[in-house]
Amino acid sequence: MSMRLGRNAAVRFAAGVAGLGLVGASIAGCTSTDTGSAEGGTTLESLREAGTVTVGFAGEAPYSFMEDGELTGATVALHREIFKNLGIENVEGVATDFGALIPGLQAGRFDVVSAGMSILPQRCEQALFSEPEFNYTTALMVPEGNPQNLSDIQSVSDSGASLAVMTGAIESDYAAESGIDAMQVASAQDGMDAVINGRADVFALTGISLNWMKQNNESAPVDVTQSFVAEIGGVPQVGAGGTVFRLGDEELRDAYNEELQKITSDKDKYLSIVGEFGFTEEELPDPELTTAMLCEGVS
Repeated sequence: MSMRLGRNAAVRFAAGVAGLGLVGASIAGCTSTDTGSAEGGTTLESLREAGTVTVGFAGEAPYSFMEDGELTGATVALHREIFKNLGIENVEGVATDFGALIPGLQAGRFDVVSAGMSILPQRCEQALFSEPEFNYTTALMVPEGNPQNLSDIQSVSDSGASLAVMTGAIESDYAAESGIDAMQVASAQDGMDAVINGRADVFALTGISLNWMKQNNESAPVDVTQSFVAEIGGVPQVGAGGTVFRLGDEELRDAYNEELQKITSDKDKYLSIVGEFGFTEEELPDPELTTAMLCEGVS
């Protein structure tokens, strides 16, 4: 279960590293989709006029990914529902490495980031975040049978196991703060491949992502540990993710949040949109955990 702020547990949010990683080839060839109108119209007005919003995504299932040539995933499903309600019918995607999503957003290569990105203080200095869309826990992908009996980040550190993490993801910060020299990979698939090929003993990512990968790769010789709330220095790292907007697009962010709240305040509505991608009531955002709190950090 997700930890709740009302339990009076000491909570600290790790400062994330945004804007790391390689810019994917899919970005390099793209023209700007910065829809702030030259005539002075707002981004929201421009998107409504165009009828299309372009989202940056990292191909991390089940958040946002391509399947049979179609953009899909839990964040994409939320975006289709919310942007339609804002008068924007179409959602198109631009694929890039996770660590390049905020730089790509800043450069105007897409309008928003659709990746369920963790809301972290340093990222909040570079972009705007929606209110939380998902609560997060972490899990480990290990070789079949979990030969080193790994269970959490501390067990990885204690064992000396070689760890793979996705560039720019929150697990990369967990590794650094735990003194682990982790292998950086560009995608979730790369992380799983590293474990299968023996280049890493373990791959850390959100539990929902790793379980989805295992369920959709049943023959892969890997297991996924039980999800956990990571602890760094004995302090639980309670986290949540949301949609990312450019600085200056407060009107768009606020309009998005208004529609998002109608979904996250209704459990059945929320699950009707994201449930098919493996999300449950445990991922439903805690109403006590706000983006303002996550951006400021809580101690």
